Amino acid sequence: MNNPLSRRRLLAAALATGIAVPLAGARGEAAAAAPGPARLTLPVPTGPHRIGTVSLHLADRRRDLMVSLWYPTGRDTRRHPPAPWMSAAPLRALLEANGFDPDIATAPRTAGHDGAPVLRTSGRLPVVVYSHGAGGHRSETTIAVQELASHGYLVVTVDHADGYTEFPGGRLAVPDDDMPVTPWDHTDDIRFVLDRVEDLAAGRNPDVDRHPLPAGLAAAIDLHRIGMFGWSKGGTATALVMNTDQRVRAGLSLDGPMASQPPVAGLDRPFMLMTAEFTRAAEPSVENFWSQLSGWRLNVGAVGARHGGYCDHQWLIPQLATIAGMSDQDLADWIGTLDPARAVRIQQAYPRAFFDRHLRRGGHLLDRPSPAFPEVQFLP
Repeated sequence: MNNPLSRRRLLAAALATGIAVPLAGARGEAAAAAPGPARLTLPVPTGPHRIGTVSLHLADRRRDLMVSLWYPTGRDTRRHPPAPWMSAAPLRALLEANGFDPDIATAPRTAGHDGAPVLRTSGRLPVVVYSHGAGGHRSETTIAVQELASHGYLVVTVDHADGYTEFPGGRLAVPDDDMPVTPWDHTDDIRFVLDRVEDLAAGRNPDVDRHPLPAGLAAAIDLHRIGMFGWSKGGTATALVMNTDQRVRAGLSLDGPMASQPPVAGLDRPFMLMTAEFTRAAEPSVENFWSQLSGWRLNVGAVGARHGGYCDHQWLIPQLATIAGMSDQDLADWIGTLDPARAVRIQQAYPRAFFDRHLRRGGHLLDRPSPAFPEVQFLP
């Protein structure tokens, strides 16, 4: 690849390819792989449970959405193949739209086993809903999502109208610059999805095509313990959902700008900011939102993190940099100085600690700065 990569193109390609490096961080190993598209890996979640997943098609007169459910499953997953990080059609669209060979790589397999039954001994599961960033997709925080599911959460990830997605039958949807999508649009989608989660808990199947649901799903949903998180625009939407819907008890923003019209308002329920580029010092909208929080609140930030530091981006981009022959300095311009392996540990630990504290009443990681995570600062 002779032309220098733009920041937007590199990010989009990294998201599209699903490229990752081993936890050891050896960039050279991927470069030495066999020629042709490579299937690469994601980090393994740390929880005690294997993971099931299922995709559902949800629609009404106003919207047409794909969502995925992630949840703990039993040990026998032989009849349930691992789901891909992203399906082939949107992956190819992302690559081609950004000037890359659409066959450069195939998406990694996730730890989620398609259609596996919900773990019978898990009891009712707290629910966490995820909203993606502008021009993103529901797979962009798979590291954190798998971690939560492996520790006994039901996670619902949502593709909005400004994302890349594929519908049953092969229909492809991509972002349209002529169709603006606001954080309020994300908010409306999430409230619709929460209604469908209620349908699932009542034993109804809201899937447009009546796609089979995993066995044991209805009995496993705890509607009294619902949280939400989002990256970038999805972080702003998390606050807006909580402004308008009491069903969500706790919210987490991954470097959200917290800017919208009408603006976000204050909350008396728990909220945590994980900031990187959209800090309170840099963004008046973030500081204004922070000042209005009257309940439990916490702002943490990882030293050296860029905007994608709390998403799969931080893990995916280094591998793409190896394939593209990018210099170490150019890579640092993209991902900052936060080591990708350390970023994975942060992505696995801090969202789970937040939801454990506020949906399960447990855990002490958020009580004070931890020597196990020297990069993570508690911001007053």
